[in-house]
Amino acid sequence: MKDDQSQSGPAPSPALGHFSISLSVKDLSASREFYEKLGFRVFGGNAAQGWLIMQSGSTTIGLFQGMFPKNTLTFNPGWDASAKTLPAFDDVREIQTVLMSRGLTLDLRADPDSAGPAHITLTDPDGNPILIDQHVPRPVR
Repeated sequence: MKDDQSQSGPAPSPALGHFSISLSVKDLSASREFYEKLGFRVFGGNAAQGWLIMQSGSTTIGLFQGMFPKNTLTFNPGWDASAKTLPAFDDVREIQTVLMSRGLTLDLRADPDSAGPAHITLTDPDGNPILIDQHVPRPVR
């Protein structure tokens, strides 16, 4: 988050990280085949565990069989589109503090005293789950 905020403007928004949609699928193999026909390729995951990450250009989707009750908007602080760790990023615990200060209710909070990977969840007004899932340790500042 930027420290150079204007006195008259709104507080800066945290950088939520790389965005993807996590799809709750009934049949991982059928979904994989479908999205491959759309031009996606498997980028990561573990089919034996019921999940795959697929990409087409800059678009990332996750296919999750039996893991999420609903399709979920997913953000990954600390990662670029290739799942490489960024040198600087807004830590999920910092994001949590900002979101809570703005009056948002979190369904799941990260331990603010932790330093490793962590995640938070919240739900938008229409019931869509949002996962902010940081897979890397807190950045060193």
